[in-house]
Amino acid sequence: MQNLRIPGPTPCPEEVLTAMGQQMINHRGPEMAAIMKEVAEKLKYFFQTKNDVLVLTGSGTGGLEAAAVNFLSPGETVLSVSIGVFGERFAKIASIFGAKIIALNFEHGKAADPALVKKALAEHPEIKAVLITHNETSTGITNDLKSLASVVKGAGKLLMVDAISSLSSIDLPVDEWGCDVVVSGSQKGWMVPPGLAFISVSPDAWKANAESKMPRFYWDLAKHKASIEKGQTPWTPCVSVIVALHKALAMMEKEGMQNIFKRHQKIADFTRKGVKELGLTLLAEEKYASNTVTAVLATEGLDPKKLLKVMREEYNTVLAGGQGPLEGKIFRIGHLGWVTENDIKVTLDNLKLALPKAGFRS
Repeated sequence: MQNLRIPGPTPCPEEVLTAMGQQMINHRGPEMAAIMKEVAEKLKYFFQTKNDVLVLTGSGTGGLEAAAVNFLSPGETVLSVSIGVFGERFAKIASIFGAKIIALNFEHGKAADPALVKKALAEHPEIKAVLITHNETSTGITNDLKSLASVVKGAGKLLMVDAISSLSSIDLPVDEWGCDVVVSGSQKGWMVPPGLAFISVSPDAWKANAESKMPRFYWDLAKHKASIEKGQTPWTPCVSVIVALHKALAMMEKEGMQNIFKRHQKIADFTRKGVKELGLTLLAEEKYASNTVTAVLATEGLDPKKLLKVMREEYNTVLAGGQGPLEGKIFRIGHLGWVTENDIKVTLDNLKLALPKAGFRS
């Protein structure tokens, strides 16, 4: 089997793939309704929330668009706190639908500074909502969301969080931190294929939804809320991936949420230690280094594109390259979802052999 070490899609357990391969069932029938209701309750557990958690058929980006069009209106001012490519994407989506964006962009490889967010909110009292990425896979950084959320909620603003690559793998107590809208995606730490987005909605967010004037149809979350109460979705769902998710959530529940967080922490520490022992340098300051993806600088003559080719073709290991301004400057190792320390050991062993072939001089 290929050693897939990218930040998503991630490998899936055989039990999940078997569940996904079952024959179709009636998406409006009682069997699907029972699955949907159980999935919704287990998602609430992993989101650590009493808020509504809705299941959408679409990618994580679809979830971000749903967040933008359901809680904002054209002309409203939104603060975008961005630390990388995906933070910029969230802002771009909101902008396309007519929101007025105030961009607070931090250097790629750095975490957002809560003090600067507080300053921006004080300088622009007209801000309606704040967009923040919890875990930025393009840079391997996890923001201090607890501190950022405290600043945002202290200012009385709506907090909208991209947690696509963190939730289920990194601790994010949605209710405790006061996050109003939180988006995640199936192909990351949830151990299932792409095709689903999850979004939690607080009471304050539902109030914003009632006032929002952005156009929406497929992503209309009020329709999703009305449907989930009947164990359905307003439109035809991705039945097979929902069935797979049902199985994955049962496996995750058996492992235990806190044990999952500890496993990801341990594997991330192992990855970072191994990378440094090879003479490589991390992009992220370790205080903010992600537990789901590690970004590594291309130094000492290393050609990261050649490295990815060598790892894939000679060692059957797939790594990720840099994105945006970091293209050709870093490579990334994904370690989220269905992953063990041995998977990373194999990756590091292969990396040691591949590095000299890609120009690295240790």
